[in-house]
Amino acid sequence: MYIIVGLGNPGKKYAGTRHNVGFELLDQLAEAHGIKVDKIKFKALIGEGFIGSEKVVLVKPQTFMNLSGESVREVMHFYKVDETKLIVLYDDIDTAFGKLRIRKKGSAGTHNGMRNIIYLLQTDGFPRIRIGIGSPERGDLRDFVLNRFSKDERAEMALTLERAGKAIALIVDGNVDGAMNQFNG
Repeated sequence: MYIIVGLGNPGKKYAGTRHNVGFELLDQLAEAHGIKVDKIKFKALIGEGFIGSEKVVLVKPQTFMNLSGESVREVMHFYKVDETKLIVLYDDIDTAFGKLRIRKKGSAGTHNGMRNIIYLLQTDGFPRIRIGIGSPERGDLRDFVLNRFSKDERAEMALTLERAGKAIALIVDGNVDGAMNQFNG
């Protein structure tokens, strides 16, 4: 079984923002695989189902981004899943816009949500998909990540999230290396 966590901020105010691409990707996975993510549990919205023949739990923490680890820790404790069976999906300003960075493990980089997850789980040994949202040329980083994509960016991001969904299918099938080789860019 895999736990797949999409990071974002809850509420309509944040829907469609750069910081919520993890939520968007999780919603697309849920729709593509007929999984309803509508149970409130573990400080999150969750849904259980299958991707291929593998059981998955889809998780959207409702704690706000910087406290995502609280929810992830509760989910991992309840399901008693090995850390290598956790996949975290999140936005990344350090990855070029529209690119994916898939890793088996590693640091949080500049992402506070990932930093909180790693701190509370006391491990960084889980796969993650970083979704490049670009970075501000100047100005406030917080404003940048909480802004919405332009029309052109939205179209490109849709293709990026489609590729990320294919990468997740490979990871859930036990082929993290294949996902890295095919989709890192």
